[in-house]
Amino acid sequence: MADRPGAGAPSLWRLILIPSVITLAVTLLRLWGELKHWPAVLFNPAAGGAAAVVGITWLVPVLGVYFALKLARGTGDARAARVIAVAVLALVVVFAVNAAVAAIKGEQTSQAIIGVFAVSSVLGGLVGLAAWPALGRILLAYGFAARVPVALLMLAAIRGDWGTHYDAPPPGFPAMRWLGRWFWTGLLPQMTIWTAFTVIVGTLAGGLTLLVVEGRGGRRPARPAVPPVPRGAGLRTAARPRAGRTG
Repeated sequence: MADRPGAGAPSLWRLILIPSVITLAVTLLRLWGELKHWPAVLFNPAAGGAAAVVGITWLVPVLGVYFALKLARGTGDARAARVIAVAVLALVVVFAVNAAVAAIKGEQTSQAIIGVFAVSSVLGGLVGLAAWPALGRILLAYGFAARVPVALLMLAAIRGDWGTHYDAPPPGFPAMRWLGRWFWTGLLPQMTIWTAFTVIVGTLAGGLTLLVVEGRGGRRPARPAVPPVPRGAGLRTAARPRAGRTG
């Protein structure tokens, strides 16, 4: 049976609004920190960001937990074991496709590596969406809300040569005009690789969260069930004569 959020579950856009605003704030803070040359451990301007502490990548598992807890209060029929297994399968798909292409093609250009990674990420992301569809839709919407501003920011950074990780090309990337470089290092990765990362890793974190919830006695409905009162019951009660009264 398809997983559907319960009647008490909040809407998708309400769920992702505040996380998206927080994500945008972190993105702008990181840009400012790199432009001001703040400590590299927090704001690393090297290509790829070099796992700097301030970054939106770290928000993905946290928000996977957050969204899963919101959905777990509903009446969906997702099961932790299946969610985790399918999310792991999605990761396997991503890396298996890349490994297979590398074995067949051998030496590849930077664009080919990015292109293959983009395709494998889309395939893995589709698998990840099937793990817990309700959570997958939320993570996909949040992923685009988080990554579209980054892609636009990279366009400006590459065009203006700002000296941040947003415009730093990968090692060995060939020289090309700024618009082509933005497509290969900005637009394509943000809309495929990083969006799929959000879905897969967020779903894995959500599955682990669901495992904890199930271990604590299962999910509870968003609102306690109240037995319906038959129509007219109150009138019958009011009309019933009291004991010991004869009129």
